Amino acid sequence: MDNKNLKILIVDDDSEFLETLKHHLKKDKYLVSTATNGKDALAIARKDNPRLIILDINLPDMDGVEVCRHIRELPDLRNSLVIFLTNCNEDYTQIAAFEAGADDYITKPLKPELHLSRIRAILKRIDPTIVTPVTIIGDITIDREKYIIFLRDQIIELQRKEFELLDFLISSPGKVFSREEILNSIWNQDFTVIHRTIDVHISKIREKIGKKYIKTIKGIGYKFER
Repeated sequence: MDNKNLKILIVDDDSEFLETLKHHLKKDKYLVSTATNGKDALAIARKDNPRLIILDINLPDMDGVEVCRHIRELPDLRNSLVIFLTNCNEDYTQIAAFEAGADDYITKPLKPELHLSRIRAILKRIDPTIVTPVTIIGDITIDREKYIIFLRDQIIELQRKEFELLDFLISSPGKVFSREEILNSIWNQDFTVIHRTIDVHISKIREKIGKKYIKTIKGIGYKFER
């Protein structure tokens, strides 16, 4: 699916946030419409049939959960994804959102880059052919286009080889990669690189993201744990 053919509706009464997110998504060539209240959101959704609806909880005329319920009652929107992107992080609010038919729930505040990364990853669910360089595994979001790693909502600075090594391990969570496989993939059979080089890079990555994600398999290599 071509990005430019995918319609997105953003519903939020924070005009500054609305315009910022709209700007970033339009740069990715999506067709973006906006609404600042529930009534307008439903009217636009009926007219445009967006593939993705990004919805806030706190709207001036009706709450986002009610809007979501109305959306799920419309046959033409049964395949639309609904993401709540909101300041409300209470458990009961999230439960109500999912019971109303939400597909995902992202809590603000997050950095704009992380908002976009999470949305790109969710768009991948709609159509695997959508070109998106983002992977989310648990608390870690990896954006290959920008060479950025997020640990929850914090940007983690990695050197290029550290990034490539983590990306390689994340590509198959749970799979054990031998040191030879890692050398061939990351260092392209550079015979000046030794196994100890991998260990040093793993150590540096662990210092930055924590020790629980990358497991050492003694005598073999490493794997990324979900």
